[in-house]
Amino acid sequence: MLSIRWRLTLFHAAAILVVAAVLIGILAVVAIRGVQTSVEETARARAVEAVGLLESGVPPTDQALAGLTEGSVYLLIRDGRGRAMANVGVPSSDIDAVGADVRDAVWRDVLATGQPVTRGPEEMYVYAAPVAVGRSDARVVEAWKSYDDFGGNILPFATFTVVAVPAGLLLAIVGSYLLARSALSPVDAIVRSARAITESDLARRLPVQRPRDELGRLASTFNDLLARLEVAFRQRDETLTQQRRFVADASHELRTPLTSIQGYARMLDQWALDDPATARESVAAIRREAERMEALVEALLRLARGDEGAPLTLTTTDLRDLATEVIGSVRTGAGQSVALTESLPDTPVRATVDRAAIAQAVAILLDNAVKYTPAGGRVTLSIGRTGNVTEIAVTDTGIGIAPTHLPHIFDRFYRVDAARGAGGTGLGLAIARQIAERYDGTIAVASTPGEGSTFTLRLPAAGDDTALDPPN
Repeated sequence: MLSIRWRLTLFHAAAILVVAAVLIGILAVVAIRGVQTSVEETARARAVEAVGLLESGVPPTDQALAGLTEGSVYLLIRDGRGRAMANVGVPSSDIDAVGADVRDAVWRDVLATGQPVTRGPEEMYVYAAPVAVGRSDARVVEAWKSYDDFGGNILPFATFTVVAVPAGLLLAIVGSYLLARSALSPVDAIVRSARAITESDLARRLPVQRPRDELGRLASTFNDLLARLEVAFRQRDETLTQQRRFVADASHELRTPLTSIQGYARMLDQWALDDPATARESVAAIRREAERMEALVEALLRLARGDEGAPLTLTTTDLRDLATEVIGSVRTGAGQSVALTESLPDTPVRATVDRAAIAQAVAILLDNAVKYTPAGGRVTLSIGRTGNVTEIAVTDTGIGIAPTHLPHIFDRFYRVDAARGAGGTGLGLAIARQIAERYDGTIAVASTPGEGSTFTLRLPAAGDDTALDPPN
């Protein structure tokens, strides 16, 4: 199969050849017709001049008629019986190719009709004209002229055609090939660059030599595809890295309670059953670690369902009622060591959400605040509205978070220093952020070490409630 370059070259050469053949054919027809016309006009003019001279009284043998033979014209003057009275000029050898019956038919037709008669085109052309009776003994003047006499004029044209057509065709092939190579040169560059691109080197791009032509637009489109692939592969690598880290962290978190359970179980099996107090302590520890594992597994399942986009049950909810329910539940578990207060607006604050999911996110923020607030501290839940965004803020007077930890505080299994090592799975804030993002919302934290932290959950508002001030 020929390459596109050679196919374009041959197509252009064939097109040029066809056009040249048509032009040459037209020129040849025009040239031949011109020769015929010239021969016929010359013969007619000489015959008419000869008749004029004879009718004026010039004898057929007069030298005045000799001047009419210029240009290889042969004059034959006949009497009333068709006998030759005079031959003026040198007859062409082609006249012998004309049969005697044809030559005789010419003068007979003139004598019979009294009108000029022509014969041709053959090898020779003849124009026979009648001479008026009474003005000369001659009755017929025949002017013969060979087409070959003017054929020599076509010879240079034919020679030029024989030489020029192959040369022109060769130039057309070379020019078409060079043009095709120049036009398709970006393709070679694109192929070389594309072959050099690998999965690990998607940052490379194809060269775009002429952005406005078809190949340039193709290369630009391919570069856009490479950019999207680069982003997709980068996201894939980041996702795989996160998954590996997630599996490693989950394995580590599960290993700790499992190790503790195995240790207590071994102790019970070996000797602790003989000591009731130690046995009760071991059973309590096993139960405690099992509950910790259950909480961790439940948190992992929540994250997995959130990653898969589990369906939500959406309802338009007044977030004031939701906040009152959640803070009451958390207050019961927190006891009296930390004061839990709420700052809620007087008007409804509506949002279209999954009530259970948002309640879980708010509970996580409150539990987290209570856990890291020393005894005698305060945790405040407030709700406000800024434009079309509803804000739920949880503010504590706890130990705060160092600035170096703030960018990672919502990462899965992330824990800060030992001062905040108050237990838990390390997944609560990650779950809260996942819930917020499923509603096109956000969650943010502002913290000052030693003074406390504020976690703000922002969700799209619903309805046309009266504008509220943002939470303090």
